[in-house]
Amino acid sequence: MAITIVLHIQNEEAVVGEIEDLPASNDNMLTIINPRRIDGKDLHYLSENVVTVIWPLHRITFIEIMPSKEEEEIIGFVRE
Repeated sequence: MAITIVLHIQNEEAVVGEIEDLPASNDNMLTIINPRRIDGKDLHYLSENVVTVIWPLHRITFIEIMPSKEEEEIIGFVRE
C-alpha cells in the first residue's frame, strides 16, 4: 500500500508523492513515486515522463505523512 507524503526539501518547494515504505534509520535515499507540487502541478525541474525520483535524505528537511482514506473516516472527539 502506498503512503502519501509531503516532502520538504532544502531550498525547494514542498513535493507530494507516494512511497512504498517509510525510510529506515540506516537509509540514505528516498524513492518517491508520482512526484508533484502541492497544488498537483508538475515539478519544473523534472522531465514530463518522470514517474519515480530518488532523493538523498541529507537534502530533506522533514517528511509529513498524510492520513489514508481509512484514517480520514474515523470520527474523533468533536468540541461543541
